[in-house]
Amino acid sequence: MNKTWNNKAWFMVLPVLLLVALSAVIPLMTVVNYSVQDTFGNNQFFWAGTEWFQEMLTSDRFWAAMGRNLMFSAIVLAIEIPLGIVIALNMPKSGWGVPVCLVSMALPLLIPWNVVGTIWQVFGRVDIGLLGYSLRQIGIDYNYVNDPFDAWVTVIGMDVWHWTSLVVLLCYAGLVSIPDAYYQAAKIDGASRWAVFRYIQLPKMNRVLLIAVLLRFMDSFMIYTEPFVVTGGGPGNATTFLSIDLVKMAVGQFDIGPAAAMSIIYFLIILLMSWVFYTVMTNYDAER
Repeated sequence: MNKTWNNKAWFMVLPVLLLVALSAVIPLMTVVNYSVQDTFGNNQFFWAGTEWFQEMLTSDRFWAAMGRNLMFSAIVLAIEIPLGIVIALNMPKSGWGVPVCLVSMALPLLIPWNVVGTIWQVFGRVDIGLLGYSLRQIGIDYNYVNDPFDAWVTVIGMDVWHWTSLVVLLCYAGLVSIPDAYYQAAKIDGASRWAVFRYIQLPKMNRVLLIAVLLRFMDSFMIYTEPFVVTGGGPGNATTFLSIDLVKMAVGQFDIGPAAAMSIIYFLIILLMSWVFYTVMTNYDAER
């Protein structure tokens, strides 16, 4: 029996495609246009070819910011994914505690990024901030304004506080979808808690963990607002990630060509890394 195709459905998708074209494709093509041109001002442009791309790919400044980005993403993923799984496993599955926990987990996600940065900027201050003042009182020499290590700890702690909830909610959604019959069978077989987690819960969370890893990698690799509000990229360049360096180049120095080339390279790196994450995790799931 031949399947009937309803081409009228394309008319329902057309507004979305037009919206994406206006909000994404056109700005992207503008950036591509600037990345292959140079200007001396007065809106006079001339062809520069791949000059800006070569300059970016051979720049120590670019690779230093890239290294900071990769290190930051690796650290937050290594903390937030296991922590999110642990919290989700210990959340109640029924009763009045479920809505309380879900609302509590969702609260950090509802706070705007610049507000989160402002909260942690005040929270970490050594004169009036609860964290900074308390650490100083117990003898820990903490100052995220002057010490690069303290700045990194503050930015990582802020990101973990803000985004672990997303991992928790995704993992919890995977856990509540597991039928009770699985747990009953495991209990009859005398399976340990680790065995239940390894053979029942973890396989059921594979898909949501893939989504969590992809979302958190992309978000952490593109992070800008929070560290910019807290540290401004300092002290020195300790927390100057690619996004912050890109804004400094485009807005602060008004180097449109290099900034456009850097943004395209930045975009391609995120796209490539996300594809690698997706391919590796889906292939691993298929092999299992």
